[in-house]
Amino acid sequence: MNRRQILAAAPALLAAPHVRAQARQKITYGYLLDPAYEAVLWAIRNGRVKSDLVDVEATGLLIPQLLQATATKQYDVIMTAVIGVPAAAARGLELRILSSALHASTVGEGGGIWVKKGSPIRSAADLKGKTLASYGLRSTGYMYAREALRREFGLNMALEGGDVRQVEVQAPNLPAALATGQTDAATLIHSQSWRAMQSGEFVNICETGKIINAAHGPLTSAINVSYPERLAARPDAFREFNRMLKASVDYALSHRDEVFGAVAKQANIDRKFFDWWFDRTTTVPAVFGEQHAKAVATAWTIGRVFNMVPTVPDVRALTWDQVLRG
Repeated sequence: MNRRQILAAAPALLAAPHVRAQARQKITYGYLLDPAYEAVLWAIRNGRVKSDLVDVEATGLLIPQLLQATATKQYDVIMTAVIGVPAAAARGLELRILSSALHASTVGEGGGIWVKKGSPIRSAADLKGKTLASYGLRSTGYMYAREALRREFGLNMALEGGDVRQVEVQAPNLPAALATGQTDAATLIHSQSWRAMQSGEFVNICETGKIINAAHGPLTSAINVSYPERLAARPDAFREFNRMLKASVDYALSHRDEVFGAVAKQANIDRKFFDWWFDRTTTVPAVFGEQHAKAVATAWTIGRVFNMVPTVPDVRALTWDQVLRG
């Protein structure tokens, strides 16, 4: 190589380490497949929230898929049920909390017990001896419903041998099971609850969220978690993911017409559903402060009552030390 060739190549040779240092990283994220969370992620997917460091590849999953993906470490970050973290630790699967993904609204709507219009069941007290269907008998959200029915109506909500026959039905099939009499009552997912409110086909006999709020304060039902070895290997990338997720939530709430309108069209659901969801049923903190840690600890204590967790661990020990606090 002569002197001219060396001089010509020098800028590229000097730039190469910088380019390698700035190479974009991918963070894969598995989250609950629901129209509301499409709104949460809309700003990331549509370039309103950007990053020079990280590309987020997000995939919506049903609850059984989320559980399987958590165990197999299929995603860098996974939304999982609060109640699943102690159980995972007992099996030797170490998880670290990154943020609160679903936290109850202070209004307390969205956790209704629904019956078919014209049903003789007029109160949750009438559920004794009846069948109650849920999208996930061991999910955190349904655990809160069980706690509310136990606390307010004195029902024995044990899954086996309790006062109520409790059955699991895949979430998309819940309205049909209720409409055809395969179950006497059901806990619907939020989009189904909204449609039920609009159609009048089903009647809400009990808002379990209001009972839980009065007894415990708003609780967290889902958290975003990752794995200690991945966090240790790429802390900058996970910090950036946390920043982007929080920014995406903030964008959705401050640009409702743009975001909610686009997702409503995509999901074929009334745009007002998203106002109801974010204002009256659920918040998406995308951070993990003291109130969220307390809510998680309360959830684990309730889980212990229902024999869903072996012990109640220290939340701090299972929380990443670089989370966004607020």
